Amino acid sequence: MTALADVDLVLASTSAYRRELLARLGAPFRRQSPLSDETALPDEPPDRLAARLAATKARAVAAGNANALVIGSDQVADCDGRILGKPGDLGNARRQLRASSGRRVVFHTAICLIDTRVAPAREFHALDTTTVAFRRLDEAETERYLAREQPFDCAGSFKSEGLGIALFERIESHDPTALIGLPLIALCRLLREAGISIM
Repeated sequence: MTALADVDLVLASTSAYRRELLARLGAPFRRQSPLSDETALPDEPPDRLAARLAATKARAVAAGNANALVIGSDQVADCDGRILGKPGDLGNARRQLRASSGRRVVFHTAICLIDTRVAPAREFHALDTTTVAFRRLDEAETERYLAREQPFDCAGSFKSEGLGIALFERIESHDPTALIGLPLIALCRLLREAGISIM
């Protein structure tokens, strides 16, 4: 096994949330923007979209990084089969939270790990599914939440690591980090499969 600290680890993301999560593993890493198109294909299911985007991001960055381990990840929120992307602004965030009120939203978080230390490069994949049950939200508390948290860069318009946790009745998950955007339990498993020791 090779120690994680002894490999060139590259996160194919500029997300501050994924950066903070990966830093928990205690090894140095670089970040590089994958510059990939995140548009869903016609009739593409949310879980397949997440998996495809994670792989696309990892492959885009792996192409320019030999002798490295590249991590790509993506998350897609699904409310009754309808994809909830990053809202981008207040109006979209308000609509997303109203649509999620009293409902269950499924978050598909995919990882693709590419090992370019070998030729041909090896790929490792994982998909985590987290279900969030939203409380019934009244208009006033939704507006107060949005004013305080401004979660416009978060799929589903909330930050579970922040005040967004107050919007839920429960979370059903195998990995609490998956909802934030990078499932560390799955990532550690993929790293072990690639011959990397975390500790």
